Amino acid sequence: MDDLFTTEVPPSVLAGAVLLDELVALGVSDIVCCPGSRSAPLAYAAARLEAEGRVRLHVRLDERSAGFFGLGIAKATRRAVAIITTSGTAVANLAPSLAEARFGYVPLIALTADRPSTLVGTGSNQTADQVGIFGTIPLNVCRISANDSSPEAWRAAVRRSVVVSEGRLSLRPGPVHLNIELVPPLIGDPGVIPWGVPFRVENAYPGRAVKIDPGPRTVIIAGDMPVDEGRWWAAEAERAQIPLLAEPSSNARSGSSAISGYRYLLSSFAPTIERVILAGHPTLSRPTTELLTRKDVEIIAVNPSGEWPDPGWAVSQVVPQVSLGMGDTAWMNKWVSADRSLRARMDADLVWSGQTVAAVVLNHLRDEDSLVLGASNPIRDADLAPLGSSPRIYSNRGLAGIDGTIATACGISAGSSGEVVALMGDLTALHDIGSLAQPSLEKTIDLTVVISDDHGGSLFSSLEYAAPASQIGELADYFERLFSVPMECDLTSVVRGFGLSVTEVSTPTQLSQALAVSKSGIRVIHCRLERSTRGDRDRKLASWGREAYKTRVN
Repeated sequence: MDDLFTTEVPPSVLAGAVLLDELVALGVSDIVCCPGSRSAPLAYAAARLEAEGRVRLHVRLDERSAGFFGLGIAKATRRAVAIITTSGTAVANLAPSLAEARFGYVPLIALTADRPSTLVGTGSNQTADQVGIFGTIPLNVCRISANDSSPEAWRAAVRRSVVVSEGRLSLRPGPVHLNIELVPPLIGDPGVIPWGVPFRVENAYPGRAVKIDPGPRTVIIAGDMPVDEGRWWAAEAERAQIPLLAEPSSNARSGSSAISGYRYLLSSFAPTIERVILAGHPTLSRPTTELLTRKDVEIIAVNPSGEWPDPGWAVSQVVPQVSLGMGDTAWMNKWVSADRSLRARMDADLVWSGQTVAAVVLNHLRDEDSLVLGASNPIRDADLAPLGSSPRIYSNRGLAGIDGTIATACGISAGSSGEVVALMGDLTALHDIGSLAQPSLEKTIDLTVVISDDHGGSLFSSLEYAAPASQIGELADYFERLFSVPMECDLTSVVRGFGLSVTEVSTPTQLSQALAVSKSGIRVIHCRLERSTRGDRDRKLASWGREAYKTRVN
């Protein structure tokens, strides 16, 4: 063991120290690390910085969970988070979280340790061609080597990575990949860390606001976006009196202009809509997507980054910011009247269901609290909840995958204040169940996980795959196996196996009481629901939406 330490600074140890020092100097405040050998110089450097009070270090057991944990912190703080991994398959396990970061506009830095490039293709242990392993996902890829002995080059690579990841010049944040080839020895004293040239970058700023004057019948569609942006849209829509069709993770679903039941009213109103102002990234409903494909509707996308959603290739104008003139009060009143009629029937018909669970959870939370929604049915259930409470809402809507939801919620808890609740389905929970395992030497994560358990993938119950045999023939026989995928798994017992407390509830009152109990650490509330009624309720609400339009608007 004596030969591990030498009088000279090992190049890999110096490289790790310089890279991490520059990350922190540029404002990175959180680093997530997984155990690994090749990444040891990076891990030691991060630990030293934490001991100096310059950064928060989070250790996670596996890279897939670590990636989503970092994603959650970045969502909550809106600052880049670095994920340290060792080489090989550890790197590949970051792909899902980086993909979500790419399309969710989340700043994430994959800081991956690598073997020397001379070993690629030789069959050397845990060695692969890691440069380009994420394909087109990263906004930028930097490849550096400890053998270069060039601290200036190392710092320059980190600077480029942080600036690109946080969108400081492009206004388009996202993931980057910084791959560092490290050679033994991997342990030692870095000594005095050489400083680089002073560096600063002026943040970009959106262009001037474009005034949109009153004119045609206009609606605002608000999709997934950061909290402060969403709340600005809610206030602006209310001031201008323009109907606001806002998804939960838009953080705009509040105020007098928000239409709570827009999903079931939109098909009826759609033929009369003449203009759409599009903010954020909408993904939840087919009626919304259909509206955004209309070539006879003026669609104005508001996006300062140069990347705007346009699923129907129908956007006719893109602006960085808007200033809204006053809308048509009569048009606004038609939406409000129909929404009130639909809302009254929905609230009078509530049964124990996913929609009830979402409504109770939302009612429990304050504006300063956070809600993490699973990307399947729970976010759609929250999309139908009564307006009122408006906590900070997060969901992985970049690619709308269900993976990593528990880890993302843990990261959001680590990066924010206030209570954090995560609402997800049973398959979403099972998909990321390993993220309930918390390293015992790490800071305790405070999180309430509410599982809306309807024994399978009930999202598909409202789609054409669940149609009866009279409509789709023998294909109906495959629905349960191919789409619902029911699992004979006792989630309560699984969760208790992680040493966590579980509360079983079966009524709104029980759920409300369980949420009110204050408890540190991770706890789970397990709600058992029926799946068979979801499709029927969806069709009933669609019918009520048409009736509300007919009686209140026509």
